[in-house]
Amino acid sequence: MITAPDPQGPYLRRIAEALERLSPAPMAEPDFAAQAYVWHTGPDRLERVPDVARVGLGLLVGITRARDTLLENTRHFARGLPANNALLWGARGMGKSSLVKAVHSAVRDEGHDLKIVELSREDLPSVHRLLGHLRGSKARFILFCDDLSFSHDDQHYKSLKAVLDGGIAGRPDNVLIYATSNRRHLMPRDMIENEAQAAIHSTEVVEEKVSLSDRFGLWLGFHPCDQAEYLEMIRGYAEAHGLRIPDDRLRAEAIEWQATRGARSGRVAWQFFCDLAAREGIAL
Repeated sequence: MITAPDPQGPYLRRIAEALERLSPAPMAEPDFAAQAYVWHTGPDRLERVPDVARVGLGLLVGITRARDTLLENTRHFARGLPANNALLWGARGMGKSSLVKAVHSAVRDEGHDLKIVELSREDLPSVHRLLGHLRGSKARFILFCDDLSFSHDDQHYKSLKAVLDGGIAGRPDNVLIYATSNRRHLMPRDMIENEAQAAIHSTEVVEEKVSLSDRFGLWLGFHPCDQAEYLEMIRGYAEAHGLRIPDDRLRAEAIEWQATRGARSGRVAWQFFCDLAAREGIAL
């Protein structure tokens, strides 16, 4: 006997699929076999990163103090000793993100099982769910929030503030938070001043806005490089990749490149070197 297809079947399947999207199944416990992950939501998942885009610690020029401070802090954390959350702030293109990734790699090369998880600003409201997965692991994690900044109507910063210092559960002992930003207080100065002027108690508004950055134990400032540091970066890249070129030519072309860009930074130095390597027929 042949049974007629249920005319309601397609509609019921669509309803079931919609309900699954609204309330997805809980994320399976990750095995944390990789060294790096990116956190995604909708549904929650930790995506493995097989090859982290990074440069060697020795190629980061002009940020010696920040490099040494962050490296020592990370070593302490990897050994199970007390360590501070860190905010790397300052000039664009001066190696804030590169330093975090390079330090992570350097500490792993010393034999420590240290992992890094990247969390975007848009996913900050889910940070407590992420920490729930990391808390139960024996591994140690750097939670990396890159290029953080907040606008006047952005409430995401409150999620991060609660994790940094506060809440009943607090930050797990096996998680350290490193964030980068072009702004020292993670918000535009004019936004803080405008809201302070409009408030009845202006000092309370300012305290509320800057309290997030205050909860980082380490503030590491990054400032624009001078011409000598800019050229040293390029020479370091050339040596590391085996590119041999007369120094007077390299100097002249590098200065011309930065003049056309109107700026000097580690990012500009790398962009020039990529162009130079391509013209010399060297694959990076």
